[in-house]
Amino acid sequence: MELESPASTPPREVPGAGAPSKIFPWVVFTLIFGLMMSDYMSRQVLSSVFPVLKAEWDLSDSQLAALTSVVALMVGVLALPMSLLADRWGRVRSVVLMAVLWSVATVLCAAAGNYSQLLGARFLLGFGEAAYASVGMAVMLGVFAPRLHASLSGAILGAAFFGSVVGVALGGVLADRLGWRAAFLVMAAFGLCLIILFRILVNEQRLARHATDRPVSGAPASGSGRAPISSLLTNASLTCAYVGAGIQFFVSGVLLAWLPSYFNRYHDMAATDAGLAASVFVLLIGAGTVLCGIAADRFGRRRPEHRWSAAIAFAGIAMVSLMVGFQLANGPVQMVLIGVGAFFCSGFSGATTAVVASLSHPSIRASALGVGVLANNVFGLALGPFVVGLLSDRLGLLGALQWVPLASVVSIVVLGLGMKLYPAGLRKLAAVESKNSADVSQDSADTLVASA
Repeated sequence: MELESPASTPPREVPGAGAPSKIFPWVVFTLIFGLMMSDYMSRQVLSSVFPVLKAEWDLSDSQLAALTSVVALMVGVLALPMSLLADRWGRVRSVVLMAVLWSVATVLCAAAGNYSQLLGARFLLGFGEAAYASVGMAVMLGVFAPRLHASLSGAILGAAFFGSVVGVALGGVLADRLGWRAAFLVMAAFGLCLIILFRILVNEQRLARHATDRPVSGAPASGSGRAPISSLLTNASLTCAYVGAGIQFFVSGVLLAWLPSYFNRYHDMAATDAGLAASVFVLLIGAGTVLCGIAADRFGRRRPEHRWSAAIAFAGIAMVSLMVGFQLANGPVQMVLIGVGAFFCSGFSGATTAVVASLSHPSIRASALGVGVLANNVFGLALGPFVVGLLSDRLGLLGALQWVPLASVVSIVVLGLGMKLYPAGLRKLAAVESKNSADVSQDSADTLVASA
């Protein structure tokens, strides 16, 4: 991806604030990327110590799955209300508070003395991470032009998988050499260092100075207005983007949570080796998320609706590859097919995030992305690992994994419907923006009359 100018038109300048910098948007991108890595390092390090915890505390697969799913469930439930709060309270302050909270919760995971305490710490971790993906993405998208949104969204979402790679791989090594508690402590330290840098380098005034559409601080600027939250739930195309993406995340969530255990049980790998092997496939998921996001921007450069087609194609390739791969006997062909499926299984996410951004008013963009995070976690990242844990107790882990790719069928159907409704969705957004502008103009006129 070329390092091109982030704005298609010169950003609005804030009086007395100085000229906008071409470097600052990329500083924001880098910090949001790093914090997304920290988010998932803290979340996914648990997967690398599943075998250790299972043996030390005599846990069932359902109990292990609950430790993963409780985080995603909390994120799903709280993503929208906390995103709404961030749109009003301030996105920078919200990002700082969330990152501090999930880092502290990771320290508490290290201090847990039994399963109940660890479950409680994971609950707090989910509370801290709840709206970071939506608020952080809104902060980043606010300083870049729409033509880059799928590429950059894919990169930020890819950071989640890169963070998972580091969490799983490094967590396994640390657990083997220093004990599983040390793995959690290292992840927490990384997050705290990053949030200090973010607090020093990013503030609401700098974001407003570099905004490409509306101020991103959460408070409307003078002369601008806030779109109604109901507009996020009455646009059928937008709803399809939420639901279709959420269901496809079912597949990604399962691979993130259960690949280390799969290699441990079915490929006779030690916990450390299983974590390292799984990290290769999670790295493929992250690389696919980034590269497919760039491809979606290319496909949609002239016709934005082609981003829907790209998302559908990526989901279809992943479905076929994983369905065949988990049916084959262990060997190179199986590994290649699972690798291809991993590469494409989250490739849709950059495209669908860009679609959500294109169908939502900038004043409530964090809230719009928050609804997406809710869908991604409830339908995918929370439900997927938990369902596979339940099925694994009855069918075995491999038997459960063989059913997972069927979730893509539902996702493809929903995304196809969203593509068909996309033109109507854009018209609906235009009507909301027109009404919002008219209301602001009327308010301004009323103010002038009153002052006269």
